[in-house]
Amino acid sequence: MSSGIGLLAYKRRSLSRGGVAGATITGTATVGAGGWPWGFALIFFFVSSTLLSHFRVQDKERTAADKFSKGSQRDLAQVAANGGVATGLALAHGLARSSTTKELLHAGYLGALATATADTWATELGVLSPHPPRLLTTGEITAPGTSGGITPLGTAAAASGALSLGLFSLLLSLKQKGAQYFPFLTLLSGFAGSMIDSVLGATVQAMYYCSTCQQETEQPIHRCGTHTRPLRGYSWCDNDVVNFLATLCGSLIAAGAYGLSVILARKER
Repeated sequence: MSSGIGLLAYKRRSLSRGGVAGATITGTATVGAGGWPWGFALIFFFVSSTLLSHFRVQDKERTAADKFSKGSQRDLAQVAANGGVATGLALAHGLARSSTTKELLHAGYLGALATATADTWATELGVLSPHPPRLLTTGEITAPGTSGGITPLGTAAAASGALSLGLFSLLLSLKQKGAQYFPFLTLLSGFAGSMIDSVLGATVQAMYYCSTCQQETEQPIHRCGTHTRPLRGYSWCDNDVVNFLATLCGSLIAAGAYGLSVILARKER
């Protein structure tokens, strides 16, 4: 199934060839180690993100060309950045023997996916906001598509994406212990993870300035062909690194919140 979905996404220009390989490996490993509920949660993230990436695509093309380091066709690095933490947790779940450990790993998995979903929904819809974004760190008005910038529409989209993943996962695992916490966990961890993504994007992510177009961009060489100059952040910290760190934080928040709920439930007995 993973390869079939990957090939379909390739035909629709949502994945590059490397992205297809990454998606196939990620999906196969997740289903094999975690089971179909885990795999369907991953599919929810991928399908919803793909649909949103094609929503009003012409309105977003210029912003993508000016700002983003990559287009809408996701490559291997992007697949790994968004799904690497979740896949690692799925594999750890397959090897774990303790039921408590398995529950914590599942919570962490949902937190990582919720962060990726929230961030993607926020990016794809937030760039269409009628209101200019503001940097999360300073409140300064910035241009649409700027890393670290948030809008009311993008913020609402982040919360909606995180909560939707939790509700979908709850429907898949109604009989599983602790499943009633899934919507809360994904909303908390996904929204927090997306905010962490914005903070990292506004502080440590590498950003450049094109003197020809007088624009801020993620591209070392702008679309106009100009070699841009460093503006802020670290050269090794691109958007893929930020996404990986944010999903890692989201997974830790979800696992921590679930662990705390277990402790509190035991004290009440």
